[in-house]
Amino acid sequence: MFSAKKLYEGKAKILYSTEDPDILLTFFKDDATAFNAQKKGTIAGKGEVNCTVSAGLFTWLESLGIPTHYIDCPATDKMRVRAVTIIPIEVVVRNIAAGSLCKQTGLPLGKLLNPPLVEFYLKDDELGDPLLTFERLMLLEIVSAEQLQNIRSMALNINQHLQQFFENCKINLVDFKLEFGLDRNNNLLLADEISPDTCRLWEQNVSDPQQRVMDKDRFRQDLGEIESAYQEVKQRVLARLEKLGL
Repeated sequence: MFSAKKLYEGKAKILYSTEDPDILLTFFKDDATAFNAQKKGTIAGKGEVNCTVSAGLFTWLESLGIPTHYIDCPATDKMRVRAVTIIPIEVVVRNIAAGSLCKQTGLPLGKLLNPPLVEFYLKDDELGDPLLTFERLMLLEIVSAEQLQNIRSMALNINQHLQQFFENCKINLVDFKLEFGLDRNNNLLLADEISPDTCRLWEQNVSDPQQRVMDKDRFRQDLGEIESAYQEVKQRVLARLEKLGL
């Protein structure tokens, strides 16, 4: 089904070529990293959870008219995707103040952000994934002003849908990271993944700031019960998708 040629290995996934140059195969690893890979470990079953959750959410977003790179899953931890040129920007959408936003601004943890905050970070581990202004983005010539506006609009549209989706799962979508790519026809597609690795998710109706965490912050903060939190997110996402007929 796919060649043995490895094209790229990142912190969470390995990308392989296939017989079709327009299709790639992604293998989701159980490896876990945090703080730009300064902290490393393994979360049992993480690859399967992230692949399954991402596949379900990509399928659902496609049904809403949002183009993604997703094709299908030949295995629970493998995803076939359309080949895209990744735009080296991490797009972060924030609905509730948490993480680096609180550390860098002094905003209290849990402050609701209305409207949501959209931020752009350079996808470069060696530079520490710095926050970019519009002017710096234009200086770097990573994207055009029109492409950046399209990315921002798509990110906000995705956020609106995902907030409601997770609301129905009894989960608060605090913030999340997106990546986008361009296919051979220069079409903008949502890429990478949407999972407990890339989303900050809080259990609704739980006030304890540690007990409510359902995402990779459990690994970052050594909160324990990481695998069970990931599995719980997967089960709720799949249950919601089933109700939606997907």
